[in-house]
Amino acid sequence: MKKRNLRSVSRLPVIAIVLAFTLNAVGQTISPDERAELLRVRESVWMAWLVNDQAKLAQLVPPDTIVISAGEKKFKDQAAVLKEAADFHAQGGKLIRLEFPHTEMQRFGDVVMMYSEYTLELEVGGKRSLTNGRVTEIFVKRNGQWVNPGWHTDSES
Repeated sequence: MKKRNLRSVSRLPVIAIVLAFTLNAVGQTISPDERAELLRVRESVWMAWLVNDQAKLAQLVPPDTIVISAGEKKFKDQAAVLKEAADFHAQGGKLIRLEFPHTEMQRFGDVVMMYSEYTLELEVGGKRSLTNGRVTEIFVKRNGQWVNPGWHTDSES
């Protein structure tokens, strides 16, 4: 009987560790304030790209970023994101409309997955383009700040 109790006691740390990992892997609640902060950060990333704010973009899109964009074979890193923003600006690109009609979020500790539908209307060289699609974005809290080290877009038009 004592051996059985010793085994049970020795299993407690293992059970506690497994339980802790399991709870951390389950989606956690996002408070209304955190949701609002994440939506502001997301908008800051998109707007920094659209207006070619290189400093803000480099702050919010870290060097270890991986981006998958609709219709493009190559994945992008931070340098490619910064270059695309600069190219868009150099061509006189302008934002006409940016909307996110539906967004869902899942939190896993300091990581939030954001799933959204979006509408993006741009003008480049006097020609307008409208894109409707979906985006999955990753936000990670580093040093008390949310950054956006990855996303994947698709488009319907």
